[in-house]
Amino acid sequence: MASINPADHPGATADREEVARFARLAERWWDPDGPMRPLHRMNPLRIGWIRDHVARRHGLDVARPKPLAGLSVLDIGCGAGLASEPLARLGAGVTGIDAAGEAIEAARAQAAEAGVGVTYRTAAPETLAAEGASFDVVLALEVVEHVADRPAFLAAVAALVRPGGLAFLSTLNRTPRSLLLAKVGAEYVLRWLPPGTHDWRRFVRPSELGAELRAAGLTVRDIAGMAMDPLSGRWRTSRDVSVNYIVMADRVGG
Repeated sequence: MASINPADHPGATADREEVARFARLAERWWDPDGPMRPLHRMNPLRIGWIRDHVARRHGLDVARPKPLAGLSVLDIGCGAGLASEPLARLGAGVTGIDAAGEAIEAARAQAAEAGVGVTYRTAAPETLAAEGASFDVVLALEVVEHVADRPAFLAAVAALVRPGGLAFLSTLNRTPRSLLLAKVGAEYVLRWLPPGTHDWRRFVRPSELGAELRAAGLTVRDIAGMAMDPLSGRWRTSRDVSVNYIVMADRVGG
């Protein structure tokens, strides 16, 4: 495991400015045409990729109504629950945490309205790690590029993954192409995201993320690029990881 003990760094991973920025968007999180529109469009791809990998690892049938029944999932940086809810509908026992209390309140209201059972908490991952919590699956989707201390954050993620469990992280690569498309294009030209949503300098190369996950005790087992079809607006997996990508890592041993 990593030399960083997440229990020694309570709250260290949260960036207050980033938390405040996303807290202001809480009321519009579930608006498919609002500021979270790209995540709404990307979500079916993310959930499908996670579902299929988890099912293969555990020998589950994805054709069943609730293929992830019996598995525990932690959604770190869950926002208002865009990933938490569909995974709960797949049968998983889902806990969603976020540092923004406003987002958690929006998530609870949405879950109550939709009749979906998700446990939401305003908390940081290092808090749960200090409590000794662990899960079969831990998610950090579009989160690592927003945290204040990435090694400490990944140490907390690793501490929350049960031996034999899986972690899924999606983020943005730090390349000239991502600067053009994900930063300048998405925020200032197409206005898909509010200006200032991302700091390109915080984007993470896959090699960097892989090395930091290994230092934390997790090993990357699969990686895929995520690309949007400009005509249909649908997202698909790709070998091209130069902009958006998602990784699966596992924790072996105790």
